[in-house]
Amino acid sequence: YKTDDGTCIRDYIHIMDLINAHLLALEYLRAANKSDIFNLGNGMGFSVKEIIDASEKVTEQNIKKEIGPRRAGDPPILVASSDKIKKVLGWEPKHTDIKDIIQSAWNFHKNYNKGS
Repeated sequence: YKTDDGTCIRDYIHIMDLINAHLLALEYLRAANKSDIFNLGNGMGFSVKEIIDASEKVTEQNIKKEIGPRRAGDPPILVASSDKIKKVLGWEPKHTDIKDIIQSAWNFHKNYNKGS
């Protein structure tokens, strides 16, 4: 990939931000009696390498990495624009720090994923 570290860049969003956006959309549907289509993302991209590095720091574990061939048609950068939902519903992501997003997911995994 033609990115700073050679890995693709994607947009990651915290589950609570998704929930809040869906609740706002439900309120909008009920109040206006109409639905709409919105993109959701935090508008920031993080590379696969950044995700792995942050995950290793949060979990205090080494993650086995395997570099494979690039998938056909896979764009180097894919980041969502949430401009429409910000304008129409006033939604803003509250969790934009990738380390905090990963920490939250890791805490959930450690505390609620005992049976898997």
